[in-house]
Amino acid sequence: MIFDYVAYLVLALLIVGFLAAAIRVLREYERGVVFTLGRFTGVKGPGLIILVPFVQQMVRVDLRVIVQDVPPQDVISRDNVSVKVNAVIYFRIVDPERAIIKVENYMAATSQLAQTTLRSVLGKHELDEMLAERDRLNADIQQILDQQTDAWGIKVANVEIKHVDLNENMVRAIAKQAEAERLRRAKVINAEGEQQAAEKLVEAGRLLAAEPRAMQLRYFAALHDIASERSSTIVFPLPVDLLTQLGNAIGGQVVGPSNATGSQDSTREPGIASLGAKRA
Repeated sequence: MIFDYVAYLVLALLIVGFLAAAIRVLREYERGVVFTLGRFTGVKGPGLIILVPFVQQMVRVDLRVIVQDVPPQDVISRDNVSVKVNAVIYFRIVDPERAIIKVENYMAATSQLAQTTLRSVLGKHELDEMLAERDRLNADIQQILDQQTDAWGIKVANVEIKHVDLNENMVRAIAKQAEAERLRRAKVINAEGEQQAAEKLVEAGRLLAAEPRAMQLRYFAALHDIASERSSTIVFPLPVDLLTQLGNAIGGQVVGPSNATGSQDSTREPGIASLGAKRA
């Protein structure tokens, strides 16, 4: 009786072990690459998979997007600036058969390929392009990686450059360059403002020259603005035309400096004397 119980127990253990080796359950995002006596026989899953123990083997493959960090790489840019750059890549397996058969370890292979591609692509560009045109660089790296990993059944969805680390000397140099650029822009804007102001002044001068009365109105407006300040001392210049009109009104004659020639000398002095007499 004891021997029968032992036999049944051994048989039960064999059946349990057989079922455990034969039955596989694959999730929705998993696929199984099945080999029969070492030969590829198909890709199965998801769901319940039954294998022949010791005859068939299965390799699980995850079809979800894999996020892999690329270690910092020493890159020398085209303008001979040494920087450290690290990135992150997003890829997924689209053909489990090729991912298992064509390459020994697709994770390590993709990581090494990403490192070399990162150094190769960034070394063709200058530092300013690395800092300002990351989107274009990401697209270039992603395209190269996708082409080279296509034979492995891997689709590279995206590549993102995370950090571009510079030494302290280069950081100070970039800060000085940015400051100089801001000063240049300020000077250009100031010069453009002065140019526009000069053009407007020339245009205003032409308009005032076309109408003498407008110049007089402008003159009175300037005096009004000056008079609004109580602490200001106004030196009022008396126009020569006003003196001439005043002299004619009182019967005298006032001659400006432009008429001080020849025979007019004899008439200028009496006119001024009579004007002075009248004022007294």
